[in-house]
Amino acid sequence: MFTDTLETDSLVLQQFGRDQVDVFELYELFAEAEAREDVVDVFEYVPQEPYATVKEAHEQLTEAESKWSDREAAQYAVYTADGELAGYTGLFLEWPRHTGRIGFILGRSYWGNGYAGECAIALTELAFDRLDLEVVAIGYEDGNDRSKRAIEKFVERVGGQYEGCLRNWTPIGDDVEDHHRYTVTREEFRQARNRA
Repeated sequence: MFTDTLETDSLVLQQFGRDQVDVFELYELFAEAEAREDVVDVFEYVPQEPYATVKEAHEQLTEAESKWSDREAAQYAVYTADGELAGYTGLFLEWPRHTGRIGFILGRSYWGNGYAGECAIALTELAFDRLDLEVVAIGYEDGNDRSKRAIEKFVERVGGQYEGCLRNWTPIGDDVEDHHRYTVTREEFRQARNRA
């Protein structure tokens, strides 16, 4: 059902699983450590904590495999052209709504390269061309200006729109943040592709 590998101009997206991803490399990228300001930055707006142990990274890979086989989510490790693990991304499926929701986490040193947009385009193509979904949703938490800019650039490129703010939507640590949601329909995406 899902494609094991997706390729973009700069990236290779490989199924996020134990056989495809080096668990120690994943752990090192997102490991909890007091002196690692880069990891603190990554998880500031993410409803997940940095890994405290390698076992937590392993459990996440196992869970991603289960969601893949149950057709709940297509999650991918994000590799740069030179084979470095940059993070992971996913299309989370809401079959009754004919909708997929995109999410991604990239290591701090990989920000600002357009990788989030490339991941979003690849997952949108998967959603509409292979899975025959009708809507793709993407969003960011209030205050996350970097994601806001990346998402607005993506939405403008694919012909989508801002849907609004979902108040008290995303639990992050002890807080619950507002979530800004954008969508693109299959028809809007096809029209934007034809114009390009």
